[in-house]
Amino acid sequence: MFLVKKRNLLLSGLLVSGLAASAQKTPKKYLQQYEPIAVNLMKETGVPASVILGVAMLESGMGTSRNARLLKNHFGIVGKNSLAKKGGTYRSVYREFASDSASYRQFVKLIMKRRWYADLKGNEDYKAWLGKLIHSGYSSAGQVWVNRVSGMIRRYKLYELDDELKLAKQ
Repeated sequence: MFLVKKRNLLLSGLLVSGLAASAQKTPKKYLQQYEPIAVNLMKETGVPASVILGVAMLESGMGTSRNARLLKNHFGIVGKNSLAKKGGTYRSVYREFASDSASYRQFVKLIMKRRWYADLKGNEDYKAWLGKLIHSGYSSAGQVWVNRVSGMIRRYKLYELDDELKLAKQ
């Protein structure tokens, strides 16, 4: 009886540590895949890569959400999709993109349409960008959303990607 409990405890411990290890790989894998896209968009538009990636990581669950997997939508952008035509049971109000990078590009286009974009273009202060995004109605979660995205940016040191904006100003 004691050996059975000990074995079960050991197996559950291995399972938990295995899940934790796979969860830790997800951010690295996500960043490896999408960091180049965010940095290129930053260079083209002046929107900090930290903001682009921080929002994408939160909104897509690091690429694991259904919308990210099925619709290639990493930002919760509302629009048309073809899920009904595909016969699936999952329904969504979110837009479908041809590629993940198209989703990233659309997010930046949405930002560039805002009146305040010109004032912030090239500014590496991610907090200012998030504040403007929330005030323009990007998320209904308000300050909670800002705190979560800021947490992503700090946790994964995404602000380091914005150094190129500083160099471009000099």
